[in-house]
Amino acid sequence: MFTLEINPRFSETDALGHVNNTVLPVWFEDARTPVFRLFTPDLDHKKWRLIIARVEVDFVGELFYGEPIEIRTWIDKLGNSSMVIAQEAWQNHRVGAKGRAVMIHYDYNEKKAIPIPDDIREELTTHIVVL
Repeated sequence: MFTLEINPRFSETDALGHVNNTVLPVWFEDARTPVFRLFTPDLDHKKWRLIIARVEVDFVGELFYGEPIEIRTWIDKLGNSSMVIAQEAWQNHRVGAKGRAVMIHYDYNEKKAIPIPDDIREELTTHIVVL
């Protein structure tokens, strides 16, 4: 499992003081960076080998300005060329949002999905969490 601590900015809140719903997908993307680095260690977009096929976010609690939020990221499912990345946003020992992203290992020149290499698959396997 990967973790990332976020300190919400005032500008990321709504009129009720909640973290705005548009912010969570951005935070979740940022927290997927360790997974991105497995495929492209230097994050050079010219060598990028992933595409996103689906993103979903469930808002299950409140998240507020003024307290850190921990984003937890893990591999939920691992296929031949794709993976499901699961994520949760926690604040004060409570989950406020859950998300999932389907990512595909992709050859941009051939315009098709390609198998995840064995060395990357092995590392991804160490981050599978079954809840």
